[in-house]
Amino acid sequence: MTAKPTLSLATRRAMLEGRLIELGARLELIEEELDSHHNPDWEELATEREADEVLEATAKAGLTEIPQIRAALRRIADGSYGTCARCGDQIEEGRLDALPWTPFCRSCAQ
Repeated sequence: MTAKPTLSLATRRAMLEGRLIELGARLELIEEELDSHHNPDWEELATEREADEVLEATAKAGLTEIPQIRAALRRIADGSYGTCARCGDQIEEGRLDALPWTPFCRSCAQ
């Protein structure tokens, strides 16, 4: 069994920056969609409202993720990325693959 190659810091930074751009674009589209709903038909308005709730939940998740990504980018810039903010141990590559913005190792996150 071969080990999965580790991603370089530059690759992780590019991925995080790409995710920020993606989230920004998604949030902009959600805002435009939410602003466009002004249907006078009550039945259609109710259907739009249900869809709006899904969009609002998606936006909330994005708004939560953005500061985490920005913090990870700051850690890359200051050289502390990949080091647990609580115990100082290295964060496992697999954990960084799954949660590239995490500041904590698996033990400290629990």
